[in-house]
Amino acid sequence: MFGCLVAGRLLQTNLQQVDETHALFELPAASTINHICVFLLGTVPFPDGYGATVHFHWPGRGFQLLGMLSNDKPSAIFRLRGTFSAHPSHPAAFAGGAAPPDAAAASADVTAILGLAIAPLAQVAQQVAALPSAVARRADAAGDATLLAERIVKHLFNYVSGFVGGAGVVPDSMVPMGIIARWYEVFVGKVRNAGVGFLERDAE
Repeated sequence: MFGCLVAGRLLQTNLQQVDETHALFELPAASTINHICVFLLGTVPFPDGYGATVHFHWPGRGFQLLGMLSNDKPSAIFRLRGTFSAHPSHPAAFAGGAAPPDAAAASADVTAILGLAIAPLAQVAQQVAALPSAVARRADAAGDATLLAERIVKHLFNYVSGFVGGAGVVPDSMVPMGIIARWYEVFVGKVRNAGVGFLERDAE
């Protein structure tokens, strides 16, 4: 029913069934994982009115909610590095199921777990709505590269417009490369110091 793909690795379909509503994938060498994609294989849909929450388990830290899947949203990409909290958000998500292997391990080559819990959509939506806002913002930004690109181009356009005459920027406007180079230096400096949040403020 589910597939799992870690960036740079082969597709995993070796899903382990824990019980009727819980299943998991083992993720070896988890310390090297940056992004992971989870999806429905298209062979078996969710029952009407049901979906699944997606959880990540790092040995010793419990399960943390990443997001959800449904028939209307059959795939999702999650960034793991830099977004995993030190405290589990749903430590009992797989209570009663098989314990993750070697849960006390703390070495660099630990085996992590990607868990899926099937539940009514209302319950799934309620859990996802409770995700920390910072995590939700990062997930949205990662999932909407087009919006980010538009904001970067708009920022460049606004910057360049300040150096053009009263006619404003028109298709035939000539812009010295030095101005664009200066914008790039300023832009990269802002991103390094404070991230891309200023682009969101500029768009308001």
